[in-house]
Amino acid sequence: MRVHQILAGVPLHDVWCIELPHWRAGLTLDDFRRATGDRLFTPSGTTRVLLGIRFFVGRIFGWDREPVAAASEAFATRLTPADRSRSLTAAGEQIGIFSVVYRFENEELLEIINRTAHGAALAALFETESVYRFYFAVYVRSVSWFTPIYMALIAPVRKLIVYPVLLSSVRAKWDRAFAEA
Repeated sequence: MRVHQILAGVPLHDVWCIELPHWRAGLTLDDFRRATGDRLFTPSGTTRVLLGIRFFVGRIFGWDREPVAAASEAFATRLTPADRSRSLTAAGEQIGIFSVVYRFENEELLEIINRTAHGAALAALFETESVYRFYFAVYVRSVSWFTPIYMALIAPVRKLIVYPVLLSSVRAKWDRAFAEA
């Protein structure tokens, strides 16, 4: 995966892998994205409420303002010209609260920079003979003394609620998009 070079030195916080049925050969992450209306994940009602609380608190404390040096520190600055030409979406394009670092046929990296953390979310899809493996990983670079505290505080919610629900939605969308009739 290209992410290993792009984010060398950035701590990996979470890694998840789920196996998806091998409904047919040759599917890519880009195929999956197009089949799902460009949304791989669908947050549950609980996840939306938790995110709403987080964004409310973030507005109060100013957590979600982008730091002044954010553009010069963006992970997209680590891309080579070959990475940029290979990407299906331009680096820096906004997707909700995230910006695209790169989007290749089977690997995509998004980032968010605010006053709590500089985070990146990886989605990747690899085909084996019997299944597809969908990988989801989160990398976090500290932006202040508060980053490790913040990440520790949200760890149980991330690991026990948010990520399992999001990955369950990936599986459901995969089956709806590609299951044999």
